[in-house]
Amino acid sequence: MSFQNITEQSSDYNDLEKMSVHDLLVKMNNEDKKVPYAVEKAIPAIEALVVVAADKILAGGRLFYIGAGTSGRLGILDASEIPPTYGMEYGVVIGVIAGGQTAIQYAVENAEDDTEQGWKDLQAHNISDKDVVVGIASSGRTPYVVGALKKCRENNITTAGICSNPGSPLLNYADFGIELIVGPEFVTGSTRMKSGTAQKLVLNMISTSVMILIGRVEGNRMVNMQLTNSKLIERGTQMVMMRTGISDHETARQLLLKYGSVKKAIDSTYR
Repeated sequence: MSFQNITEQSSDYNDLEKMSVHDLLVKMNNEDKKVPYAVEKAIPAIEALVVVAADKILAGGRLFYIGAGTSGRLGILDASEIPPTYGMEYGVVIGVIAGGQTAIQYAVENAEDDTEQGWKDLQAHNISDKDVVVGIASSGRTPYVVGALKKCRENNITTAGICSNPGSPLLNYADFGIELIVGPEFVTGSTRMKSGTAQKLVLNMISTSVMILIGRVEGNRMVNMQLTNSKLIERGTQMVMMRTGISDHETARQLLLKYGSVKKAIDSTYR
């Protein structure tokens, strides 16, 4: 399929500044409704990636997200939530962004245009063929991301690409191509909107499914979550009560705090 630059096509709406707030919100919402259907079409590719990523992690490998701008920030967001949510050690799911830590909050000039830096940033993490690298780029042609995936391919590292343009260069170097064709943005070229929303949904699907496959969820509960605040301690206490039959709240709470995780607290009652 030849490359189609849909993400830069003109919005289907014009004279936005003349619309009422109500009309702006309704029309944006109508555009957002297209996103889940675009994601649905990509499920076969997402499924194949999840299976491989789970196998790699169980064998001691890691899952990397790499992107620039909004795409890079979304990868970092997803990666950063894995340790507290599933109790995984830091460094199993890793987000890499063009421009480094500064770029999480501020735009770093020309960072995404460097075809070599993405690979260098991955090498800083001692990337190897035990790992999986997911390149995220709405346009599908961001040099930082495409260059990184190209080098990964040359080094026999499993790759995936997430983009919103069909036939993009990124997919030339992706073992798993995830195309999220959401159409032109409400504000022309503003891919933090529909494209970014689609990316967030897919990253949720990838990481959540992988964590379930590797045993970090039991039933429908986050039994390995970190107990980092009172809300999570209370949630964990309720899980312990439910799974063990302990009816006294304080007894369950103390058991949870003693063992440090829901799973360990529950397992201790069966010894």
